[in-house]
Amino acid sequence: MKRHSRVQRMVRIGAVAAVLASGALAAGCGSSGSSSASVDKTVLTWAEAPQTPPNYIFPFAPLQFFSVATLTQFQMLMYRPLYWFGKGANLDLNLDLSIGKQPTYSADGKSVTVDLNAYKWSNGTSVTSQNVLFWMNMLHAEKSNWAGYAQGALPDDLVSVTAPSATQVVFTMNAPVNENWFTYNELSQITPMPDAWDITAVGGTPNSGGCAKAAYGTADAACTAVFTFLSKQAGWDPANPKGANNSLSTYATNPIWAVVDGPWKLTHFDASGNITFTANKTYSGPVKPSVSTFKEVPFTSDSAEFNALVNNQVDVGFLPAADITQGTTNALKAGPNNPRLADNYTMDPLYTWSINYFPYNFNSTGDDGNAGKIFSQLYFRQAMQSLVDQDLYNKKIGKGYGVGTYGPVPVLPANSFVSSLEKNNPYPYSPTKAVSLLKDHGWTVVPGGTSTCASPGTGPNQCGAGIPAGAKLAFNLEYASGADALTQLMTAEKSSWAQAGINITLSQASFNTVLGNAVPCSGGSNCSWELENWGAGWLFSPDYYPSGEPIFQTGAGSNSGSYSDPTNDANITASITTQTPLTTYENYLAQQLPGVWQPNSVTSLTEVVKGLHGVIPQNPLWAINPEEWRF
Repeated sequence: MKRHSRVQRMVRIGAVAAVLASGALAAGCGSSGSSSASVDKTVLTWAEAPQTPPNYIFPFAPLQFFSVATLTQFQMLMYRPLYWFGKGANLDLNLDLSIGKQPTYSADGKSVTVDLNAYKWSNGTSVTSQNVLFWMNMLHAEKSNWAGYAQGALPDDLVSVTAPSATQVVFTMNAPVNENWFTYNELSQITPMPDAWDITAVGGTPNSGGCAKAAYGTADAACTAVFTFLSKQAGWDPANPKGANNSLSTYATNPIWAVVDGPWKLTHFDASGNITFTANKTYSGPVKPSVSTFKEVPFTSDSAEFNALVNNQVDVGFLPAADITQGTTNALKAGPNNPRLADNYTMDPLYTWSINYFPYNFNSTGDDGNAGKIFSQLYFRQAMQSLVDQDLYNKKIGKGYGVGTYGPVPVLPANSFVSSLEKNNPYPYSPTKAVSLLKDHGWTVVPGGTSTCASPGTGPNQCGAGIPAGAKLAFNLEYASGADALTQLMTAEKSSWAQAGINITLSQASFNTVLGNAVPCSGGSNCSWELENWGAGWLFSPDYYPSGEPIFQTGAGSNSGSYSDPTNDANITASITTQTPLTTYENYLAQQLPGVWQPNSVTSLTEVVKGLHGVIPQNPLWAINPEEWRF
C-alpha cells in the first residue's frame, strides 16, 4: 500500500506512503491563522504531519507520490475508491461507504461480479461500470507507473474485464484466487475515473481519448496518451520522472480535478500544504458534511504544531512525543494528556495497520560499488537487525507508546495473521551476536570505527560474493526531517551500529524527497542510494491483506530496495492464489530481513478538540472522514 510519514505515512504509501507517522512525529504548523473550532463551527481544521504535505492529485500515482498524506488523506476525500475499508476501529470492508456492493465470486474462484451503488459525479453524470473499466484499461497500459502493481497480480492475473450493464462489472481471472486477497488487495486498488478525464488536451470532449469505453486491454496506446496528459496536468511527466512538480498551484483551478464523486471539492491548494475543501453538495454517500469548509494545515516541525494546539488553532492535531509529559504503561491506552492541552482536547492513540521498516538498496552502487553486494549477505542484515533495540526505543523515545516490528505482518492492531515466531522477535538485541556474525564471515571488526573485509570470497568464513578485500561497512542513511523522535531514533541506532564497526553517515531531507529517492533502480550512477528512511514504513492500504506482494515481491512497484528472493516469491504466490495461511510467508521473510525492521511507534496521539464528535474511534488505515465529524 502506502508509505507514510508518521505516518504519513506512508503507505510509502504502499505507502505506503505510505508519513512520519508516529506519536513521535506529529506535526507543527507554519501558519498561525487557522480558525479555532471554538470560534467558527462552520470550518474544520486538521493538522498535517510535519513537512509532509500532499503533493499529487491524480489517483493513478507512481511510487514517489504513493503516500498516506497524498492518497488517503487528500485524494480520497474527492475521488472515492471502488471499495472503502475501515469501520470504526476495525479493518473491515465498509460497504456503507463503498461505491461497489458486496463482490460475488464464482464457485471455481475464477471470476467476480461487482454491482455498483448509485453514485454521481459532481458534473451530474453517474458513476458507471465504464468508469471502473477506464481505470482497468489504464492499468493494463501503464501498470509499471502504478505504485500498487506487483508482478503476477492485477492486471497480470486477468483474462477479461467486462461491463454487462452500466452498474455491473465482471472480472475474469486466469486462475482461482484467494477471495479475501482479491477483494482486499486487488479490487481495493481501483478508483473509478470520470468520462471527463478521458481526454488528451485541455478542453477535450469527454471520452475523446478513447480509453474509457474501449474493450478491456484493446486501447493501450490511447490509454497511455490519456495517462500522459493527466499526469502532466498533475505535474508529473513520465518522460522526466525526476522533474519538479510545477502544477501544484493549479490543482484548485484546473477544471479536470473539479469533477469529483467524494464528499469534498478542492478550493485552495499550495505547495506548502495549505489546503481548503468545500462540501460537495451533490455527494451521493450516506453521510453528508455538516460544515461548509474543511482545511488541512501544514506544519514545519513538531514544536510548531504543539504551539498551534496550545493556542487552539486546529480542531484535530497530533501530540509530539517530545511533549508527552507522562508516558503510558499500556501502549494501547492513553496516559495523561499534556496539561497545557487537557482542558481543550481529548487525546486518543492510533495504531495503524502498518509495519515500520526502511529498505536496503540491494542494487546500490554506493560504498565504492560494494553496498548492494554487502546488503545481499543475510549475515550482514542479521548483524544490523541484532543492533536495533526496539523495546528500549519504544520505552525511551516513544514513552511507552509503541510496539515492535519483527516481520512483514503488523503486531497491532490485534489480528489473526501474525505468527508466534514474529511476535517473539527472531532477532532480539545482541551486540555480541552482531560482532560474532561479522567476524565469522571474514570481517575485521573495529568497534567505534569502520569494519573492513579481510577474507574475500564465497567460502566459509568469507565476506561473500563480489565483496573485495578492504571493503568497508560505511553507508549513507538519509531520513525524513521534521520529527524530533525520528532524529532521536536514527542517532541512537547509529550509535548502536557503531558497536560492530558499521559506520553510518546520517543526513536529512524532507519526507517527499526521501520518498522520491527511495525508488527501485538497477545499478549504475543513478543507483547510488544506500539506505533511505521515510520514517514509518508501510501502511497496508490499498493492499489490506498483508501478503506483501507490492513491497517485497520481485519487481513490485513499491519494492523500493529491489529485494528479490524466489522462495519468498513462491510463498507470496501461494498465499494469494490458494487459501494457504500467511504463516509460511511471514516466518520466512521475518528471518530473511528484506529491510531493517524498526520500532512501530504509535501512529498518532491524536488531539481532538472537545465538543467535536465522530473523529474517535479512528480508522486504523489512517483514512479521515471529516464529513462524519460534527460539533
